[in-house]
Amino acid sequence: QVQLVESGGGLVQAGGSLRLSCAASRSTFSFCTMGWYRQAPGKQRELVTAISSGGSTNYADSVKSRFTISKSNIKNTVYLQKNSLKPDGTAVYYCKGAIYSGDIAWGQGTQVTVSS
Repeated sequence: QVQLVESGGGLVQAGGSLRLSCAASRSTFSFCTMGWYRQAPGKQRELVTAISSGGSTNYADSVKSRFTISKSNIKNTVYLQKNSLKPDGTAVYYCKGAIYSGDIAWGQGTQVTVSS
């Protein structure tokens, strides 16, 4: 069973930066895509950004130019660099991996709180 473990969440002031990490229990080459989602209180989970096995990326309009997704195939880890954080970015951030076998894996989530 594939496991994804997020880390790096916390409390940060608006305008600040934070880097989230998602460590996979198997090679990132196993995943056709990996991505970050977030769920704010009272809202549905939404896609923030994703990266394909080939390195192609896509971003939600609300985070373009502020967030960057990257991955290390050596460390089997996906990162989310978040800059110029806004209070509406307060949410639980989840890592998701879509495996070539068709299985989907989710991490347990990491809380990010942006204070104004």
